[in-house]
Amino acid sequence: MLPKATISSAASLPARLLFIALFATAFLFSPKDVLAQDVSTNFDGPKTTWHGFDRYDFTMDEQTMAIEPYAAPASEGDGIQGDTPGKRRCIIVVPKHAAPGTPWSWRTCYWDHQPQVEVELLKRGFFIAYVAPDPGKQWDAWYTYLIEKHGFSKKPAFVGMSKGGVNAYQWATANPDKVSCIYADNPALYPESFAKLGDLAKNDVPLLHVCGSLDYLLEHHTLPVEDAYHQLGGRISVMIKEGVPHHPHSLQDPRPIADWIENNIQPDPGTAPDLPGLIFTKSYYYSYENSYAYFPQEKVYVTSCGPAFTPCYARYDAKGGNEWGLTGVAIVVPKNEAPGRPWVFRADRIGREEPSAVDLALLAKGFYLVAAPIDTGAGPTQQEWDATYKILTDHGFSKKPALEGIGASAGEAYAWAIQNPDKVACLYAENPVMHSIMFPNLPLLDSLGALAKAGIPILHVCGSLDPALTDNSNAVQKQYGPLGGQITVILQDGVGHYPLEPKNPQPVVDFIVRNASKD
Repeated sequence: MLPKATISSAASLPARLLFIALFATAFLFSPKDVLAQDVSTNFDGPKTTWHGFDRYDFTMDEQTMAIEPYAAPASEGDGIQGDTPGKRRCIIVVPKHAAPGTPWSWRTCYWDHQPQVEVELLKRGFFIAYVAPDPGKQWDAWYTYLIEKHGFSKKPAFVGMSKGGVNAYQWATANPDKVSCIYADNPALYPESFAKLGDLAKNDVPLLHVCGSLDYLLEHHTLPVEDAYHQLGGRISVMIKEGVPHHPHSLQDPRPIADWIENNIQPDPGTAPDLPGLIFTKSYYYSYENSYAYFPQEKVYVTSCGPAFTPCYARYDAKGGNEWGLTGVAIVVPKNEAPGRPWVFRADRIGREEPSAVDLALLAKGFYLVAAPIDTGAGPTQQEWDATYKILTDHGFSKKPALEGIGASAGEAYAWAIQNPDKVACLYAENPVMHSIMFPNLPLLDSLGALAKAGIPILHVCGSLDPALTDNSNAVQKQYGPLGGQITVILQDGVGHYPLEPKNPQPVVDFIVRNASKD
């Protein structure tokens, strides 16, 4: 497993992300095999070929931005040779049949270097466009020319290799609403682009980085970008080629990259839960765990992680100004909800760290994850929990959620359940600590009768070496059984208070699914 930079917040990320002018590079994209009208005659001027597709060349006046057809010399072949003072070279390559929406990829540097992804995208109906570096008003003029005169999609897929990554991120962070996705190959970033990654995340721009494990740009650029984008709630996938330096770029089989681009040229279709009065911001919830695969054409192993390789769920956080006063409620939405709209009412925040295997498994089974807000320095309040429960159940969510509490937060789950035993399907706790901020005067261990009377099953997962075990989980177990309650404690041998998550999530998932389905 390759090490990742550990960053606790975007503010603490390294500021010295310096641009390094590097070697040749290339970029890639991918659309759908759908036939549409032939648009090769939409462009004026001399026509040549590029890897079997029609190519049109242009020049742009750097001062007036005037774009004129240009006759590329035959000696150039598929590439570009030389510069004309005061002019920028521009290229458009046309697919045989354009895909719906006229998607296009924007190559940001090093024309015709490792073009296999672009060729694959052309086969799927993408246009390929290029304008000589570097970003500025000329790039803005080229973008306007393509979308206004030729009807190209308003959100191109960006591809940048090495210095091309600098260019891609520089223009994209300045125009985050004009980008569908970014594929970057061993990229570098300017510090000012790094500082604006939040604008890409807010505009839901997915990122894919393909890097060599022996390229120093991995540690100094890609891994900090990965950490920052996680913290910002964006989607970023990373592929690391073992034992590969800066070159070669891309993959010999371009389909994985082209597939990713094709799948990300349209916005994520997820919609916020229909809860009138709540205004949400959207982010994502997915595992950061690595997967490993051998790529025979590359003859290397590739370590991969991110939404391209694992289920990814939409997360919605309530903003201020809503009529319920529920700033900070977090809801993670399953792809296909289970019958009855079951949900887990979490007593703790849903963080940006690696998601728990239990929660990911429950999402896969159609459960919603819901965390009540902790909106003040005073900690959780009954009013906020009650309001969260009410708005969800008033709008179709199950009347009896599963309660989940971890560590000290488990005391809050117990306290709210004791006050509302008719509103709980079951209670799951990891290394619980039995005290409550929400109900400071409620003796939790002496109040378990309400849960037993309501027939609420309880499951604890605890470390055998947890100092809190005897006075908390064991104490609950000793009292709940004689009261007629059903409680199971799973001891993890040799484990202390941390880590809190069970080694085997399946018994916990089965427990919650089984008991939530009864209601």
